[in-house]
Amino acid sequence: MKSKFLLNYLPLLFVLFILSCQESQKAEVKRPNILIAISDDQSFAHTSINGSELIQTPAFDRVAREGILFTNCIAASPGCAPSRAALLTGRYPWQNEQAGQHASEYPKKYVPFPDLLEKAGYKIGYTGKGCAPFNWKIGGRTSNPAGPVYNDIKYAENDPNGPPANGIHKENYFANFKKFLKEREKDQPFYFWYGAFEPHRSFEKGSGKRLGKDIQLAKVPGFLPDTSVIKSDIADYAIEIEWFDKHLGEMLDYLKEIGELDNTIVIVTSDNGMSFPRAKANGYEYGIHVPLAISSPKLIPGERVLDDLISFTDFAPTILDICGVTQEGMLPITGKSIKGLLTNTDPTVLKGRDFVFSSRERHSSSRWHNLGYPVRSMRTKQFLLTKNFKPERWPAGAPQMLDKEGNLYPMYGKINPATGMYDYAFTDIDACPSKDFLIEHHDDKKWGKYFDLAVAKRPEIELFDIKRDPMCLDNLATNPDYQVIKDELIAKMDSFLTKTGDPRLVGKDPDIFETYKRYSPIRDFPKPDWAK
Repeated sequence: MKSKFLLNYLPLLFVLFILSCQESQKAEVKRPNILIAISDDQSFAHTSINGSELIQTPAFDRVAREGILFTNCIAASPGCAPSRAALLTGRYPWQNEQAGQHASEYPKKYVPFPDLLEKAGYKIGYTGKGCAPFNWKIGGRTSNPAGPVYNDIKYAENDPNGPPANGIHKENYFANFKKFLKEREKDQPFYFWYGAFEPHRSFEKGSGKRLGKDIQLAKVPGFLPDTSVIKSDIADYAIEIEWFDKHLGEMLDYLKEIGELDNTIVIVTSDNGMSFPRAKANGYEYGIHVPLAISSPKLIPGERVLDDLISFTDFAPTILDICGVTQEGMLPITGKSIKGLLTNTDPTVLKGRDFVFSSRERHSSSRWHNLGYPVRSMRTKQFLLTKNFKPERWPAGAPQMLDKEGNLYPMYGKINPATGMYDYAFTDIDACPSKDFLIEHHDDKKWGKYFDLAVAKRPEIELFDIKRDPMCLDNLATNPDYQVIKDELIAKMDSFLTKTGDPRLVGKDPDIFETYKRYSPIRDFPKPDWAK
């Protein structure tokens, strides 16, 4: 009787066993979620885990402690648009044509990795600032390269939980993230880009001090004057970084609450360095070295600090690799997947990588005929080599502008009544109290050198030992003791730029970037002496 029972039900038991195995396999291959949190203009030093006493970033620190803190992440550009496009395409700015320029067109052929995730079944979207500033519509796209936008939910006026300072945007990033998640289908994996507008200028002047910051805790970089004006400006910047971090913390808590955090890869970084003179829009450490922390309790072993050189071009191939999505449909990717490094299954995946790059062309409209200031920066673990392709040009923009009638503004500009700050000169530097101080003290014996560091013309080749000189103040390019090192680095730079098709070195038109249309305001400048 017993054997007859088993014979009758054996097929059913077998089917149930197969079904249970299939369900187990489905559970095992559940695809990870992706949350990218990217601030706007934040240098590496400006998180509490990286040593800042002034700036408190508990959410960033949490990701770093639960996952990996990277100490050598180099943005693809010291300006937002080309850097963000490089992150999404896995290609350096000079490989992306108009998408490697600032405020230009984003050509449709440069397919960003979120498009592939969406085709693979992911729910995708972003809040805040996506891949911008670009004109992606004229390039043939139907949405921002970062994904569909979720910016509808904003803070009401006088909301006690709203922005603590003027200059901070009204978008409620966390609320928009929750809305996005609630639109998902059941068990649908997601990719979300949290692109805060902060700490992009302008800041509310004096907001840091007003909100309780001790400005004496501000560490002033060595390329800026150590004065109360600069310290206060840094304290205002701190308030905006903390606003970005606050919303990140709320997102992490909510993911944990709904049971999704363990299966979410959280990537926190910034598009380029701080918006201060000689930082943002400059190919030096404080312009290109950005914070990076990556965590995922289920997938990434935590409590690690790594000094591997990370390029923004590595993000796209890494995310696709982790999500099990091929690169089909994208143009060839230059970056490398660091999945093995993250999961600790192949910690030597970047063995042999000696350098990464950053580059810039035109930033703002800052020179005659809307010309840029082309720079390529090559960063090793010890040295930073920069090549300024047009050393005859002003690196921060021309010192004088023309008004609408064609008349010259005063040398070094003047106060703009609308902002109360200096304008009409050096417009690659965002208007700010720090810039004002440099202009007002440009001929001061004590402070004048800082003005020169920010705006004076630069040699074609610069070399810095960033372990000894992280502020990039001592150019070693003419030091005979570093001649061999300089020659070796230049050879590596030229070889890599040639191999990857940089128009500045190869092709018929080395100035092709100058021809790309700018879809933002264009200023007028007098014709310089060197112009033909």
